[in-house]
Amino acid sequence: MENYYSLPPLVPEALVKKAAEFGSANLCDGMKGLGIACDGCMEASMLPLDEHSFMVGTACTVETQEGDNFPIHVAIYQGKPGYVLVVDGNGYMGSAYMGDLMAGAAKAIGFEGVVLDGCVRDRLGIKEMQFPVFSKGIMQRGPSKKGPGKINTSIKCGGIGVHPGDLVVGDCDGVAVVPRDRIEEVLEASGKKVAYEIQRRDAIAEYARCRKEGEPLPNLAPSWVIEMLSKH
Repeated sequence: MENYYSLPPLVPEALVKKAAEFGSANLCDGMKGLGIACDGCMEASMLPLDEHSFMVGTACTVETQEGDNFPIHVAIYQGKPGYVLVVDGNGYMGSAYMGDLMAGAAKAIGFEGVVLDGCVRDRLGIKEMQFPVFSKGIMQRGPSKKGPGKINTSIKCGGIGVHPGDLVVGDCDGVAVVPRDRIEEVLEASGKKVAYEIQRRDAIAEYARCRKEGEPLPNLAPSWVIEMLSKH
């Protein structure tokens, strides 16, 4: 099959492995306050078919509309391992853009997952293959095939901008997109947030232990809560 487009460079493997240590919520926390649109969070409606799904990879993109899945076919069959296929389907809910056959092909080629601003079908078949697929909903009506759409251009998916080559992470909480030129900065900030959460879990566990054993209870409220209360 003739190549109709070029894939963006993969995010360096070391950064992908580091990102895999975080969940989508951790990464969105890391982007908070950095001036990244919507903190990199896709809309709440962009959810996995299987809540146990986890994916991390480099974005390659498709723009299409009104249930036309021809450009999605083209992107899948010219894809390579390590990418997440991110599809701007313009939120079309009238038919599915993808079913288990296309998802199976994407998995066989080596895609890390699919994010689709629109509907899919064959929910059980996709869940059984343990391939991460995120969408706005389920619709049994089949797609149309018109083409050509746009492949590997800047798109909007799940309410945020996605550029080819961005880092995409998806899990039970939803999808986070980290701009490629901000990945290291976001990973550092996310690491600090995770370290804070570990401290908080330890403090909660210690409070629970003291309460169970009848010991004096330590202060459970975080310091920032006490500081904010002092200002009111």
